[in-house]
Amino acid sequence: MPPYLDAFLNSTLLVAVSEIGDKTQILALILAARYRKSVPIIWGIFIATLANHALAAWAGHFISGLGVTDYLPWLVAIAFIVLGLWILIPDKVDDDETPKRDFGPFLTTLVAFFLAEMGDKTQIATVFLGAKYDALFAVILGTTIGMMIANVPAVLFGDKLLSRIPMQWVRYTASVLFIGFGLFSLWQVLS
Repeated sequence: MPPYLDAFLNSTLLVAVSEIGDKTQILALILAARYRKSVPIIWGIFIATLANHALAAWAGHFISGLGVTDYLPWLVAIAFIVLGLWILIPDKVDDDETPKRDFGPFLTTLVAFFLAEMGDKTQIATVFLGAKYDALFAVILGTTIGMMIANVPAVLFGDKLLSRIPMQWVRYTASVLFIGFGLFSLWQVLS
């Protein structure tokens, strides 16, 4: 498989699955219920995610070039295992992450999503994906599409969709994917 395709597919899958039930997906539900205008909310999510994940992937790529290449594969593998365990902890939207002032659906979504992603597990995963793969554009595109795969249905279908999906199983699946990705990365380091 070409390296850019591997980076794209892994980034998309890891973020899409781990984002289900995440605080930003809950935020998408709140914004959809508040504004009832899906198109500007979806565009806000897309642009905020693209900007946030571009910065995160670039940071990971930058860190990988700092001469820590001997330790970086170990750090990346361990980070994915830790993220896999972190996913098992359910997310809630903090009151300080929901906007107090109303700037309309697009701008409110853009700002709220960008801020809610800061330090979130999908942003941290994007940093490590950017460090792992040289195909930076594929990582950015993959993580952004992964976020859209998880959040657009939340905006469009909201509670109807999420009430049918057992969040516990989604978290377990995402956890297994991250831990599996980390273990596979460890196996690659050791081989």
